[in-house]
Amino acid sequence: MSADGNFRRIGIVGVGLIGGSLAFAVRRVFPDAAVIGIDGDDVTLVARQLGALTVGSRDLSALAEADLVVLAAPVRQNIAVLSQLGGILRGPALITDVGSTKRATLEASRCLPPNLTFIGGHPLAGSARGGLEASRADLFERRPWLLTPDAATPAAAQARLVAFVRAVGATPVVIDPAFHDHVLAYTSHLPQLAASALMHVVGESVGEPGLRLSGSGLADTTRVAASPAPIWSDICGTNADEVLPALDRLIGTLQTLREQLARDESIAPLFESAQRWRARVK
Repeated sequence: MSADGNFRRIGIVGVGLIGGSLAFAVRRVFPDAAVIGIDGDDVTLVARQLGALTVGSRDLSALAEADLVVLAAPVRQNIAVLSQLGGILRGPALITDVGSTKRATLEASRCLPPNLTFIGGHPLAGSARGGLEASRADLFERRPWLLTPDAATPAAAQARLVAFVRAVGATPVVIDPAFHDHVLAYTSHLPQLAASALMHVVGESVGEPGLRLSGSGLADTTRVAASPAPIWSDICGTNADEVLPALDRLIGTLQTLREQLARDESIAPLFESAQRWRARVK
């Protein structure tokens, strides 16, 4: 197995924002590779017309000859696909995913036969808008792409996936799957839940007339509240043991803030702490 990141037939299951952007990036970097997209007929037709795919199908059997398969559907759909790939892929192949949680998918990969190697992946790139129409070839440029191999991962397979990630413009970062899920619970999943809850409360409280009077602060704070619900239901559901303590800490902080306001105490320390930490966000 070479470590040049160049695969002959690349399958992408789920041709949305991430899957579509990856297809465009692959077509740009590896123009001779076949890119097989698995999604609904309407999506794959458009993706082929745009030049993102060489083959489009709704049937997983189209992946039979693939040597790399990227699972880019919601997390629980990726897990369901994993259980079928052992009976579909004919030769040695590398399988990865782009999901925002890693432990559940890694555990599901234990069912794969010896000719298939799974390495979890998570590009830290995205957009508030989803779908193929928002995809672009440069989405991953200079963005971290987290890789979560385990102790059984062959070094050659890991090296090849690292090279592939670099080839599409991203920066590979190898971390432990459990550490990934713990950190992302705070840096991604909790902010999503907080923004969605905030937008729900504001919208239900002031309605359309009030929203017309809102400034950029609300728009900036709740940008990710436009994210698709099914994707986030899967993410939070497969990382609940990490998300629940994160929510408890946020709820506790908000409760303390409420009590301080009720007692007319200074809330400056919270703002000062937030300012210090915000300055470290890149």
